[in-house]
Amino acid sequence: MTQIEPLNKIAFQLGTIEVHWYGIIIGFGVILGYLLATREAKKLELKDEIIADFLIWALPVSILSARAYYVIFEWDYYREHLNEIIAIWNGGIAIHGAVLGGIITAIVYTKRKGISFWKLADIVAPSLILGQAIGRWGNFVNQEAHGGIVSRSFLEHLKLPDFIINQMYIDGNYYQPTFLYESTWDLLGFVFLLFLRRTNIKRGEVFLSYLIWYSVGRFFVEGLRTDSLMLTSDLRMAQVVSISLILFGVTAILYRRKKGYAAVKYKEVEQG
Repeated sequence: MTQIEPLNKIAFQLGTIEVHWYGIIIGFGVILGYLLATREAKKLELKDEIIADFLIWALPVSILSARAYYVIFEWDYYREHLNEIIAIWNGGIAIHGAVLGGIITAIVYTKRKGISFWKLADIVAPSLILGQAIGRWGNFVNQEAHGGIVSRSFLEHLKLPDFIINQMYIDGNYYQPTFLYESTWDLLGFVFLLFLRRTNIKRGEVFLSYLIWYSVGRFFVEGLRTDSLMLTSDLRMAQVVSISLILFGVTAILYRRKKGYAAVKYKEVEQG
């Protein structure tokens, strides 16, 4: 059988410091997301420095919460390998943990600054899902977040380029590229959110639509993965969280409209 060499996880070295592709890809997603958020902020008359200041707080909190979320559900492993808890460059961060950390940071930040949480959340929502679409390619390089065993012909039938097919060859088997399924879904979600932003949508509903869109895709993709964080032996944590976020998003939209909390429309804000 032909041996297929995987991509090198290390992009380059600076002395004894190894710079991993995973970190570079995540960093690229953060930078692109920041640039997009500042562009969106200008349209809604929010100062650039607000986005930069928020990112300074949200980024480390989100990384820590994403790693903590992952470690907690893999504690059987990490309690025997405590030195690996900080090794995020090898992968092992949970998007749901990052989103939770970001939401908590946004609530605290907007309250202290006296600005609307929903306005800030709507501004950064497209950046979040774009960053997630990019970040999944870090999983690709690390050969993680994949699905079950498939044949090479299955992957070729999907019309995938050879570099993706070859990277899905792990320990003698080919695997479903679930990272690609989710990345594609997130990219479509990014386009959808930008479209929503340019309609006469009400405040808060871009962010809530992000929660719904991402969670629908994540629920189905998670069912294909082989490395899910498990709540019980039969219950995948990400699917439970996804269902909860879908219900929350739909309920919040209906409730805010009924109570008049979402009366402000963004075209009115931009004009006013």
